[in-house]
Amino acid sequence: MSERLYLLDTSAALALIENEPGAERVEALLREGHVLLPWTVLLEVLYITRREVGQALADQRYAMLKRAATVIWEMDEGTLLTAARLKADNPVSLADALVAAYAIRQGATLVHKDPEYGPLASEVDLEALPYKSPPPSADAA
Repeated sequence: MSERLYLLDTSAALALIENEPGAERVEALLREGHVLLPWTVLLEVLYITRREVGQALADQRYAMLKRAATVIWEMDEGTLLTAARLKADNPVSLADALVAAYAIRQGATLVHKDPEYGPLASEVDLEALPYKSPPPSADAA
């Protein structure tokens, strides 16, 4: 029997890095050693971190993620066509369409904290980590 594969979305990678709810699940998956990380996730973690806290921490996070999981660097035609179909048919971002396409093509479970993946549930195996709670509204006070 083959090992189950997992693929991290940017939100799952950031949950780990920032010790958000769900970080322990991502840590457990990484310990098991069957985790894929598309290049798009590295790109997003780099630019988000650089924008929010600077290049030095962005470089550290990039290096840590590359060591922690198997990076998918290639974009093949099948993944491109799958991502294009997902983007055309669903209200998802380009990055999420790419990440979902990689998960589909690799036969991996997509681990995420992003409700935007909901419309793709019939096409990709999803494992949702706890979503971030919205800030309390002024009306609730």
